[in-house]
Amino acid sequence: MSFLGKLFSKENKKSLDKGLKKSKDGFFSRLNKTLIGKSVVDDEVLDQIEEALIESDVGVGTTIKIIERLEKRVAKDKYLNTEELDVILREEIAELIAKPSQVSDLETHQDKPFVILVVGVNGVGKTTTIGKLAAKYCKQNKKVILGAADTFRAAAVEQLKLHGQRVGVPVISKTTNADPSSVAFETVKEGLKQEVDVIIIDTAGRLHTKVNLMAELSKIERVIQKVIPNAPHEVMLVLDGSTGQNAIIQAREFTKATNITTITVTKLDGTAKGGVVIGIADEFKIPVKYIGVGEKIDDLLEFDKVEFVDSLFRKD
Repeated sequence: MSFLGKLFSKENKKSLDKGLKKSKDGFFSRLNKTLIGKSVVDDEVLDQIEEALIESDVGVGTTIKIIERLEKRVAKDKYLNTEELDVILREEIAELIAKPSQVSDLETHQDKPFVILVVGVNGVGKTTTIGKLAAKYCKQNKKVILGAADTFRAAAVEQLKLHGQRVGVPVISKTTNADPSSVAFETVKEGLKQEVDVIIIDTAGRLHTKVNLMAELSKIERVIQKVIPNAPHEVMLVLDGSTGQNAIIQAREFTKATNITTITVTKLDGTAKGGVVIGIADEFKIPVKYIGVGEKIDDLLEFDKVEFVDSLFRKD
């Protein structure tokens, strides 16, 4: 079975392999100890796989699904060689995280501009991800504008301005503690005026104690819709993969607060918890659109479930 996607370049594959190395090494170091002297996948091996998956932050619920799939495979094939285990893991997990129904995307969106609202708690790499996204769209010859609606943190506004300067795109901002929805409104108005292709709006990860997160995000969406009725076209949740199960907890909270349409998982290169991406994709059935596997501007990769699973579980 070939696991090299037609649209996934060799360079991206190399970055993906490198970014997931800690997660892969952690998983297989545990798994290989289990398989020493074993020639067949039995109950003991399945128990050890279950433990290895949970320790890789795949999550209990998703791990149980994977084990149940392996058990069915063992029962069906009667005799399952441990040499085939890595291939079987890839097949079953890739099938488990099959992509949900298609959401609105820039490539399929008919009218300009395409509006992206980016949400997530402070420290997950939200603003950096926006900078990388802007660079990615600019490379595609798209005209981009950014909105600094995380007004409660002066550092976030300055950081977004810096990213804008680096990639050569304008950033709409106001003073610290300004109304975030007013920044979003001005950004969309300016984006229409400049006839841009993409508008990306940063939002606060931790709002003032008197402001409810759900209410603030809803307000931002309402004011945007005064200018573009069907916007935002994408609401992207950014999660820090290195936090493991905390990322899943954050996802639960944000999916309650607003209609998340895509997920980006960052900082996978510095952690052995890469399995959390599988748990996130399985639990929320929301497309994981990008994964961050490094600090370079090109280290934000489009998520490909088959390539991801291959890099995570393939033996060297």
